[in-house]
Amino acid sequence: MTWTFTHDLAAFRAAAGPAVAAEPVSNTSLLTVLDALERRGPDAYGSAEPFFGWWTGADGDIAGALLCTPPYPLLTGALSDGAVRGLGAALAAEPLLAGVETLNARRSDAAALAAAWGRPSEVTRESRLYRLAGLRAPDPVPAGRARTATEADLPLLLDWSGAFKRETGQPGGPSEASLRDRLSYGGVLLWEHAGRPVSMAGFFRVIGAASRVGPVYTPPEWRGRGYAAGVTRAVSEAACAAGASEVLLFTDPADPTGNGVYRRLGYAPVEDRVEVSAV
Repeated sequence: MTWTFTHDLAAFRAAAGPAVAAEPVSNTSLLTVLDALERRGPDAYGSAEPFFGWWTGADGDIAGALLCTPPYPLLTGALSDGAVRGLGAALAAEPLLAGVETLNARRSDAAALAAAWGRPSEVTRESRLYRLAGLRAPDPVPAGRARTATEADLPLLLDWSGAFKRETGQPGGPSEASLRDRLSYGGVLLWEHAGRPVSMAGFFRVIGAASRVGPVYTPPEWRGRGYAAGVTRAVSEAACAAGASEVLLFTDPADPTGNGVYRRLGYAPVEDRVEVSAV
């Protein structure tokens, strides 16, 4: 039973890829990050070299995986109990993990990892994963309509993506390469009212019949009018039309408005994740 760590994406894919793909819901973030690294190269998330890891259980099967794209947190997917214990030990001994300052894991796993880390830490972010159980229309239906974003919308998308990152406290700025990739498959929708965009939502490429919605953003001056609900329903339909049988999204569990919107649209909670940072 052991964790294997490497900078080699191909080696990670060969060893852990099938196990990661077998659990597309809990591993949704791992899958989208891996897809971006393969499509846009190892610097897709910054200049620092990414690294990867996988846990091999006593039966020889892969029972957990992780990756890190600095400056973003160490990201774990679905982990067995043995993988959590092994990772707790590795945090103090593995050279590739020495620079890790923040962990992103399922809530129960994060608590065990924080206890094993041997460093003072605190929860700095919480998120809740939802999956679409049955799409419903917003009630009331907001004024306006959805349309697919185009290259001409790129300046607006960069502006709104940057605003979304600042509001949610995410590191780094908006990525033009990422947005251009999304535009290439119709992965960003805008909600328009009276001839102007008032809200946006995106969806990630379908991977293993699963896709994740995000980000969803409405500028402050247009909030409270149902535009986010309208564009979220539209982008959920677009993800299904692109081949997704599992449509997912993350929310802030402390945001009653957002959580209420998604539940009314037909999304149901799956699991909570937290980010734990050294202090």
